[in-house]
Amino acid sequence: MDASPARSSGLRPRDALGRPLPFGAEGVERMPEGVERTPDEALTEAQRLLDDGLPFHAHEVLEDAWKATTGPERELWRGLAQLAVCVTHAARGNPRGAATLLDRAARNLEPFVGDPPHDVDVVGLLAWARAADPSGPLAPPSLRTGSPGPP
Repeated sequence: MDASPARSSGLRPRDALGRPLPFGAEGVERMPEGVERTPDEALTEAQRLLDDGLPFHAHEVLEDAWKATTGPERELWRGLAQLAVCVTHAARGNPRGAATLLDRAARNLEPFVGDPPHDVDVVGLLAWARAADPSGPLAPPSLRTGSPGPP
């Protein structure tokens, strides 16, 4: 019996959008869970992953930040993670899921319009969410003020 590392650890390989692949298939390396990052590190890594076409992986980075944060800022990280999941759903051809996550993300980000922490471009992200057409792939948003976005 083949005891591949993926099978023995119970983890199936996944594609770039986080969809499970058959055991033994070549997948995209997964993001380790529970990594502690500073807000700057989390935003930088998430933006890199979004720009590289790995929104599912960006979501995992932002989800770690969300789970590690307490207080009112927790909802900011939740909204950012939801935006990455929205991009993932749109890329997977799930416009309904993408639209639902766009709405949830916007509701979680709106309270931070007046004083966004960590240079998060809340106004720009809300404009991106309002203009997004989830019926097809979405260009990744720029998470921070002054971020150039994808090349």
